[in-house]
Amino acid sequence: MVSLTRANRELYRRGPDETFHTLKDLHEHCRQERQYSTDVWQLPQTLQPSLCDGELTVTLEKNDGVGLTDWSFTQLCRLAGISKDTVNRFNPDTARLAFRDTLPSGEKPVQLLTTGKTIRSVHGVSYTRLWNAELIETLRDVASDFTPPQTAYTGGTGLYCGEQDMFCFLIDPTGWIEIDGEAFAPGFFVWNSEVGRRSLGLQTFWFQRVCQNHIVWDAVEVVEFSRKHTANVRDGLLEIRRHIEALVAKRDARRDKFAEVLKQAMHTRLGSDADEVSKELGKHGIPQHFIKDALEIARTQGGFTIFALVDALTRLTQRMNFVADRAEYDLKVGQLLSLALAA
Repeated sequence: MVSLTRANRELYRRGPDETFHTLKDLHEHCRQERQYSTDVWQLPQTLQPSLCDGELTVTLEKNDGVGLTDWSFTQLCRLAGISKDTVNRFNPDTARLAFRDTLPSGEKPVQLLTTGKTIRSVHGVSYTRLWNAELIETLRDVASDFTPPQTAYTGGTGLYCGEQDMFCFLIDPTGWIEIDGEAFAPGFFVWNSEVGRRSLGLQTFWFQRVCQNHIVWDAVEVVEFSRKHTANVRDGLLEIRRHIEALVAKRDARRDKFAEVLKQAMHTRLGSDADEVSKELGKHGIPQHFIKDALEIARTQGGFTIFALVDALTRLTQRMNFVADRAEYDLKVGQLLSLALAA
């Protein structure tokens, strides 16, 4: 088992303006960004750096001057082949002259993503955009049972979208099943960037606990997929759909199996009388002081069925003061359910 810290890293780099409370809210935000964004194709030598109110802007062929985000400014520096740190030390007019003298000439256009009066990204011809809204539409279609985890103590929700990228952390809070005697639930991370900051990606897993700083503890069956923003990036949506559908199908199969075990446990007696049940529980490491109290509780719940005894013992372990001791006995109690399969 491993601990996953990807959501924790996202938590500490996101501000309130990048945080969303529901997938629907995030989808609406991304849908509007797509609606008001436009791709502009233009030869690099026609990009005219200029100044507006002391700020560096770029004049496009069919528009007035447009501003730059921190990310598109970084990309423009790369296109010009000059250091961003160096340009940041120039005064605005010197920066304008530096770009005028270093932006390349060529026959291949550059791709500019504009939203309103701002350039969000600068790309070459090989870049293929996948909109965040498209990805969220896939999630809402195939992962309707999944929700964000509990809100972090910083206010982070696991649903983020900023200037450079988007990130979602979703779990199925009702999908708990048993794997090798321990309880796990399914979840996944998914991420994308409309502006080339990161690849399209997905990581699915089964976990035991998520703490309030969004570290995923004791994860198993971790599967990761990523796709660069090239001509076939849209095929990545199909892969993400396939991976999440596989996660959901495994959840349903395991949950059905677990439900069958519980049904069997409700009808299977662990012994014919208290002495026989006590001996059987002792064989599985249950302490005698627990056994005595559990027998009394189970007697009032319909007899010495495996389900009644597991339920009684679980109630008793919850009274223990130390988490480590409680976890040890919860594991032993949970393993009693396997006796229903052998019956």
